[in-house]
Amino acid sequence: MTYSKKDESINNHFLNESDAIERIFNHIDNGTTDLGDTTWKEPVSNYYSKDRFDAEISLLRRSPIPYCPSAGLPENGSYIARRASGTPLLVVRGEDGIVRAFINACKHRGMKVADGSGCKKKAFVCPYHAWAYGLNGKLKNIPGQEAFPDLDTNDLGLTEISAIEKGGIVYVMQEGKIEDHMLENAIDFFEPEQKMFSYGEVVDEANWKLLTETLLEGYHIKSLHKDTFYPFGLDNINLVEISGSNSRVIFPFKRIEKIRHIDPNERKLNGVATSVFHLFPNASVSILSKHSSLTIMEPLSPSSVKIVSYLIYNPKLNGKNISLEEAEKDAQFVNESGQNEDREAARAIQETVTTSANTYLTFGFFEKAIVNFHKHLTLSLNK
Repeated sequence: MTYSKKDESINNHFLNESDAIERIFNHIDNGTTDLGDTTWKEPVSNYYSKDRFDAEISLLRRSPIPYCPSAGLPENGSYIARRASGTPLLVVRGEDGIVRAFINACKHRGMKVADGSGCKKKAFVCPYHAWAYGLNGKLKNIPGQEAFPDLDTNDLGLTEISAIEKGGIVYVMQEGKIEDHMLENAIDFFEPEQKMFSYGEVVDEANWKLLTETLLEGYHIKSLHKDTFYPFGLDNINLVEISGSNSRVIFPFKRIEKIRHIDPNERKLNGVATSVFHLFPNASVSILSKHSSLTIMEPLSPSSVKIVSYLIYNPKLNGKNISLEEAEKDAQFVNESGQNEDREAARAIQETVTTSANTYLTFGFFEKAIVNFHKHLTLSLNK
């Protein structure tokens, strides 16, 4: 394949819109798709082994992982409390506007000091005995402090973990400190004017990797999504790009033909394709027509996962104003149709990996991004 101009890229790793669209049209015209150059055999035991699960949790805790979008903490005092890699965490935007992350456990008796999400103007008060902590995690007040004569309150703040805000995403790392080089290639996914309009959690009886795999190839669109996504999409025509352990898969819609005759420099992916960025190891950002999403696969056990989803409102589509109602309708279609089919497939596979039917699952050239995911997961676990 040849292209009309030198490839430019997003953060020097992914093609810009003009070149990406040109490559998609090339695939459409030739009946081709992006291919990998190697296959992968993943042992089925890696989808149910307790030892493998424990090793993966350890990896997640020592890696910078997306926790929430910046839009989920819109003002000083905004917080989100949930479990991440098995640990109850509390992430809050302080009075100084800086985002900080803590283990969500009171220093008195270990009770969680916050649940869910909301906004605290000054302090988190433990519901057990009312010990109070500032937005910076420091212990502010102990009722009946005379009963604890030997306590040094300066040493009793919430246990802080590393957190950094970049490109519209809050990343956390439970063990160690997030260094600049770890996120030097992170993309600016969300603009400041974008607002979060929905948050959801759902538990599935499937290994977290099976759910991740459903996001990373278009080989299954026609067969699995024949009545939902496929009527609007193309059969196994995708742009697949690799950036180290991360990847981007673009799923073009049939309506991409509407922009074929537009000046290549004026073409936009928004509205004619879905772009899925895999943020290794367990997060993804999907850029859709009228909304975007940040999804984190939170492993609960070798055979169960909590899918945490934050939905972000795209206020404009190629210069046209988009209403919140349109964004919600867009998200409802995605969540209640195709994604439910992906989840059902993952649950069905989980039932078979523990049988003697297969010793490994096979991934071919069409599944380039999945091969990249497993290759880097294996390398990371073996370090």
